[in-house]
Amino acid sequence: MNPQLADLFEAQPANPPMRWSVVFRRRILPHVPLVLVGILFLMPFAWLVVTSVETDQEIFSSHPVFFPHVLQWSNYAQAVQDFPFLQYTYNTLYIAFFSIIGQVISCPLVAYSFSRLRYPGRTFLFFLMMSTMILPSQVTMVPVYVMWNKMGLINTFWPLIIPHFFGSAMYIFLLRQFFMSIPFELSEAAKIDGASEFRIFTQIMIPLAKPAMYTVILFQFLASWSDFMGPLIYLNDPTKWTLSIGLQSFIGDHSVQWGLLMAASTLFTLPIIVLYFFVQRRFIQGITLTGIK
Repeated sequence: MNPQLADLFEAQPANPPMRWSVVFRRRILPHVPLVLVGILFLMPFAWLVVTSVETDQEIFSSHPVFFPHVLQWSNYAQAVQDFPFLQYTYNTLYIAFFSIIGQVISCPLVAYSFSRLRYPGRTFLFFLMMSTMILPSQVTMVPVYVMWNKMGLINTFWPLIIPHFFGSAMYIFLLRQFFMSIPFELSEAAKIDGASEFRIFTQIMIPLAKPAMYTVILFQFLASWSDFMGPLIYLNDPTKWTLSIGLQSFIGDHSVQWGLLMAASTLFTLPIIVLYFFVQRRFIQGITLTGIK
């Protein structure tokens, strides 16, 4: 080869750098709407946090104060002291923990039967279960309360825990779709090797369904943590209240001290953010992989 041509080829980089306009159009511009929407959704939480460290004069000022002159960190300490925050947190975590245990035990079993087993009436039972999602909870509120009252379980945690051991239609549907995405050849090969259905379920299906299981755990924790109607109906003793009911009573006790209320609300929201930060990858996998077949 001509030495001049060889020098010319060597001078040309294999991957020439993209121009700034191309980088902006391909890598930066698509994220701009996402950033704007993210800021829009972040504004209420940011306002909550800012208000929690403001004085009453700054909160009720005619001109909104976005940067307090003196941060009132004492609002958090006073908010925790003025009502039994730790007791309410323990009650909420207690209910959430056993509710998650109930859903994790019951929902995969039902979802596995709807997705992998063949028996008469399976389709009818599945659609019957799905139809329960259409029924508003207000329709069954009174008869369910009468049932728990006759059993003598009012003012206990059991009405908030036991129903979760019978599964949830939404979680069963989510897990069913995930199980259906797993190749049937895996279970057929295990059956040829002599594995029972229960062994296939526990040693093959459940380990493969971890992303969907994490999604169920996260959803159930959020539902139990923020549940207001259930504790309001079944819990009469203030020592058994959850955080959602405690915040409601906090409004009645400190109707004008909005800084304390915002501080308590921030502490109530913080565990949800921390939990999602740690399980977001599993959560996204569970959502995106569900239904892929």
